Amino acid sequence: MAKRAAKSGGSIARGGGVALGEAVFRSLCEALQAGSYRAGDRLREEEVAQRLKVSRTPVREALGRLAARGFVEPAGGRGLIVRDLDISEVLELYAMREIMEGAAARLAAEHASAPEVHALRDIEQAFIEASAPDAAEMARLNRAFHEAICRAARNRYLDNASRELQDWIALLGPTTFTVTGRPSTSHGEHQALIDAIAARDGDKAEQLARAHIREALRCRLKLLQKQ
Repeated sequence: MAKRAAKSGGSIARGGGVALGEAVFRSLCEALQAGSYRAGDRLREEEVAQRLKVSRTPVREALGRLAARGFVEPAGGRGLIVRDLDISEVLELYAMREIMEGAAARLAAEHASAPEVHALRDIEQAFIEASAPDAAEMARLNRAFHEAICRAARNRYLDNASRELQDWIALLGPTTFTVTGRPSTSHGEHQALIDAIAARDGDKAEQLARAHIREALRCRLKLLQKQ
């Protein structure tokens, strides 16, 4: 069984004039993405404040923002719990992800520089070298791969929307790389996608990216059936 990441700890580091409430909010979003918090986990102001070594006021602000975005909901008694998405929400999420990943791949085929294509190949090499295989490390590298494509697309609005979508994906629980055979099929899909981007074939890149996400959905549904 994969080891679950420890909940984020240590003090919040503020930089670049970032408000403390914003820093706490970002820290909690990163913890969601890392799998430190899973659906059903309880979040209490006092506990989060102690862990991040901040007062309860910025924690309250950050939790309010998470609730407004629908990532957490009131729990019985005190505190909030991380939401568990229902099947209709999962299908909607992947439908939007397919559209956005397809658009990002098409734009990346138009705009990606040679160093960016090389960076994609480097990330994919690290992906196939992940030991064991390490599903959590593969999930991290997979996020890095798709984020790199979004950056190469040269569209700040698409990039921002994709980042928010990743926060929702974090609520889904275990990575699809725990499904038997998924690491190898994903690697083949990534390689084909890189080749299409390098060849400046926007049509093919979009088609491959959309097919990649449909396969990811198929694996996600397999995981949900086991719960």
